[in-house]
Amino acid sequence: MEERAVMRWGPEPLVDGGTRFRLWAPDADGVTLEIDGAAAAAMEETGDGWYAIDRAKGPGARYRFRIAGQSVPDPASRMQSGGVHGWSVVPEHAFEWQHQNWMGHLFHELVILECHAGALGGFSGLIERLPAIAAAGITAIELMPVGAFGGTRGWGYDGVLPYAVQEDYGSPTELRRLVDAAHGHGLSVFLDVVYNHFGPDGNYLGVYAADFFDAEVHTPWGGAVAVERAPVARFFIDNAMMWLRDYRIDGLRFDAVHAIRNPDFLDAMAAEIRAALPDRPVHLVLENEENDAARLRDGAFDAQWNDDFHNVMHVLLTGETSAYYADFADHPAERLARCLAEGFIYQGEGSINHDGTPRGSKSAHLPPTRFVSFLQNHDQVGNRALGERLIALTDAAKLRAATALLLLCPQVPLLFMGEEDGSETPFLFFTDFHDALADAVREGRRKEFAKFDAFADPEARARIPDPNARATFDASVPQPGQDAAAWRTLYRDLLTLRRERIVPHLAGATAVGAQAIGAAAVVARWRLGDGTTLGLAIDLGDQPATLPGGADPFFTEGERFTAWIEP
Repeated sequence: MEERAVMRWGPEPLVDGGTRFRLWAPDADGVTLEIDGAAAAAMEETGDGWYAIDRAKGPGARYRFRIAGQSVPDPASRMQSGGVHGWSVVPEHAFEWQHQNWMGHLFHELVILECHAGALGGFSGLIERLPAIAAAGITAIELMPVGAFGGTRGWGYDGVLPYAVQEDYGSPTELRRLVDAAHGHGLSVFLDVVYNHFGPDGNYLGVYAADFFDAEVHTPWGGAVAVERAPVARFFIDNAMMWLRDYRIDGLRFDAVHAIRNPDFLDAMAAEIRAALPDRPVHLVLENEENDAARLRDGAFDAQWNDDFHNVMHVLLTGETSAYYADFADHPAERLARCLAEGFIYQGEGSINHDGTPRGSKSAHLPPTRFVSFLQNHDQVGNRALGERLIALTDAAKLRAATALLLLCPQVPLLFMGEEDGSETPFLFFTDFHDALADAVREGRRKEFAKFDAFADPEARARIPDPNARATFDASVPQPGQDAAAWRTLYRDLLTLRRERIVPHLAGATAVGAQAIGAAAVVARWRLGDGTTLGLAIDLGDQPATLPGGADPFFTEGERFTAWIEP
């Protein structure tokens, strides 16, 4: 059997309608293929730990690998039957795209809505919501991870089969329908991908490929992946390419890349993606706690989620200063001013939550559109013990002003599903683990919050919802709030202004400067691409003062926010 120089993971369609099956199993003494009830067939060892076999089986065929008496799914399975412990399925690649000429949005045109597909009724349920999302002025949806994970519900960050679509959300074909429908409504589609670890339920790689993981490095969620090894790097790069090419996803958000600890891999992945897909806008966004500005230069990655913006705004809106908010507790207005003018707040300074070690690098040279800002997302809501949204933690006037800052600021805004409807529904941490693993997750979750004053007492911690209970998931399905109409109007008006007054001039925008003008008040200005100056002023103090501004503001929110454009 002739093999290509670069080995690929997963089933490969052959020209005669059959399929080539491959597996990297360097620790195995032999691998056999089980397929559609036929007798197991020995796979050929092709070198460097790879095994392969061709069979006259096409889409729909169910298969798995047998190693040392144990049957395991294909780690690069495109589709599963019976969950992550079940059968892998050869996928159907044919799909009749209705919007093949879709070219997407430029990055600075984006307003992103983060969505959990399961909580919104799966891929088909989300399709039904697309008209309302587009009508609000949102230009992109971002799906939390859809790769297969253990159980029937979860956030997706404990995935173990990252090529396969979670069965409970829908089939690969239904995901393609969602992407196609979104494009028909003028919406780009982003996907959150996790390349830093695997979940605990259904991860069989360690059985036959221990070198997939780096024994010397650990993440808070499990063993780190060894991306310096060629088969491991290929596993993740090809996964990114699959979503962008086969599903026509417009952009990827790479989860917690600081846990990968290999920036060379990140740069190589970005370069390969850019080279392979030069004919349409493809957006690559990082989540990176290290605030590494070097990853944002030269267009390798479009932007980074800016947690600094969220954290300082949360302090100003709620007064909370515990846990990671301690890094933003002192002089929050000055910190917000730096964020608006320069991007990162932490640019090499010592951080309380990092034991005083320096965090971040200089970012003032980067354009504002290199940063994705948000007031809420799955992490910042769901990692609260009771999953409260900001609407339950601050007063409406402050939140409306903060929303205006988010949506009129040149940084690219991201919303969390339900925000645009004024949802008061919590978003809780939910899983579907069982037995000892369920107990460990439940107790670990409660232990995690023991350091917070509100949950120091064991009885208080017992009120934290059980992540494994079905009721915890059900309680997280977003419902419109009691003032939904008013919030929808606010978002629609602000996004109309953003689209008409700001977005056409964002290319080439640079910060002029920002200053704190009170304990919770900031004024900031940016020179737009057409030479005009955008000014924003906000005051989140309990007693707002008179805000500065231009002679003719184009938007105001009571005494707390004003926006203007100067010639």
